[in-house]
Amino acid sequence: MSISTSAVGSDEGGGRSAGPSEPVSDPFDALPELAPLRTAAEARDWAATEDFFSGIDSADDVSFAYRAFADVDGTEEYLEAAAGARPGDPLPSTLLAERYIRMGWDIRSGARAQHVSRDQFAGFHAWLRKAEQRLIEVCAEHPAYAPAWSARLLTARGLQLGQSEARRRYDRLSAHHPHHFRAQSQLLQQLSPKWGGSLEAMHGFAEECTSAAPGGSPVGILVAEAHVEHWLELSGAAGAEYLRDVSVRNSLRQAARASVLHPDHRLGWYRIAGHSTFALAFSLGGHPKDAAPHFAALGDTVAESSWRYLADWESKFAKFRTAALATL
Repeated sequence: MSISTSAVGSDEGGGRSAGPSEPVSDPFDALPELAPLRTAAEARDWAATEDFFSGIDSADDVSFAYRAFADVDGTEEYLEAAAGARPGDPLPSTLLAERYIRMGWDIRSGARAQHVSRDQFAGFHAWLRKAEQRLIEVCAEHPAYAPAWSARLLTARGLQLGQSEARRRYDRLSAHHPHHFRAQSQLLQQLSPKWGGSLEAMHGFAEECTSAAPGGSPVGILVAEAHVEHWLELSGAAGAEYLRDVSVRNSLRQAARASVLHPDHRLGWYRIAGHSTFALAFSLGGHPKDAAPHFAALGDTVAESSWRYLADWESKFAKFRTAALATL
């Protein structure tokens, strides 16, 4: 995941460490608070892993940490051992399922379906079925456990179980956690045209969630995600014209003020994903002054998942950032 385990993109793709002059997109480098989790994962230290998760006091940050952990290669064996030694504990089983999902999506890649081979799909679905079996067991024993239901939105999409099943899973989660950002971001993807939904359903869901959420929550990021997905569907000149539209700009402004620019916004771990997505949408729409506060908040960090739709995205990020910050 680049920094959004929310964030825009069908596979929640992985971040990378920055080279010279590149923005920092690896979440473990961009968010120093996560460093102990990477240390625990690389050391295959279950006690330290468990301690890290027990110290998180935000449901959104918990889901972010799950997603970041899944990107650490080679952790599946120690997670399998931890899950086997702790039957009934949802943490190791759900972390393991997340790792299986990541392994499957690495095989599939983030390409559109027509560019994915039959062998890739076979490997992808095999890992997702393994993850799904574990998640079914967790959800049966812990029906209010948000991380497992959130992960099941990924397996539902990857296994092509359809809109109704994805919505059923989301409804089970939202009954206990009505403003769970990662789950909402995953359902937004399911509702997008590229996964069998529609522009109307996607935008409607984003607006509905944002209107219902308390001020300062990350949920307003959904509106920016939906506009970027809309831009992607149109592509080319039509996409640029769409983001330049005054009504779209105003929608983005309102959503930013309700979320990452709200006075009550908590600096949780989705903050980089949020500012990255708003910065991208405003920049592509030719609104550098609106993008400026988001680039200022990002500094040298970025969520790659928000920008990887652009070829040579690092240089475009730098170009847009320079133009935006010049307006301050």
